[in-house]
Amino acid sequence: RVLDVDPEKQKISLGLKQLQPNPWELLETKYPVGSRIHGKVRNITDFGAFVEIERGIDGLIHVSDMSWTKRFVNPRDILKEGNEVEVIVLSIDTENQRVSLGLKQVEPDPWLKVPEKYKVGTTVSGEVVNLTDFGAFVRLEEGVEGLIHISELDEKHVETPGEVVSEGDSLNMKVISIDAIERRIGLSLRAYKQEQERTSIKRYLAEQKQEAPTVGALIKEARGENQSKN
Repeated sequence: RVLDVDPEKQKISLGLKQLQPNPWELLETKYPVGSRIHGKVRNITDFGAFVEIERGIDGLIHVSDMSWTKRFVNPRDILKEGNEVEVIVLSIDTENQRVSLGLKQVEPDPWLKVPEKYKVGTTVSGEVVNLTDFGAFVRLEEGVEGLIHISELDEKHVETPGEVVSEGDSLNMKVISIDAIERRIGLSLRAYKQEQERTSIKRYLAEQKQEAPTVGALIKEARGENQSKN
């Protein structure tokens, strides 16, 4: 195809690729936003991974679109070059020849159901997965973790979380706060222990009340002793 003619310099510019349709102009039709596609990871960088959609066209999975739950992601911990992956098309910029892909969007966001499942005041169970200076992170389910702040580990003062819990421990706790937007759940081991103590005391008092003799029973017992004496 003739692209340009320069009579002065006696030059004619020709194009071979122009005889074929521009693949970028067909992308939006072939891969509409929201569609699922498979591709091979060609290159991994600190900010994401490039996935080959088709020959000559790569899309980018930005690091922020790799995990629903992990705040700080190293792309190399999640993907390897040469991996076949399923991704969601997030956007297509034909003019700048850019395609944005999402890896985390393949699965539903687990936090969508968190406010309903983990209401404040409910008792939950989970496994301690990480200890920090300020508390212990507990996995409630795959993709959902909560934090027991060091002040919520015990009634007494705690210097380090390791004094009370260890990684791998299975715990029952109370939900004391939830922020679905910031993806944070506040948990309390102290509140759970206090509730258990109150329940034990109530049960003990109820049992004592049942076992304690009534006034009527004491009168009958006294009368019975008097009659036996007579």
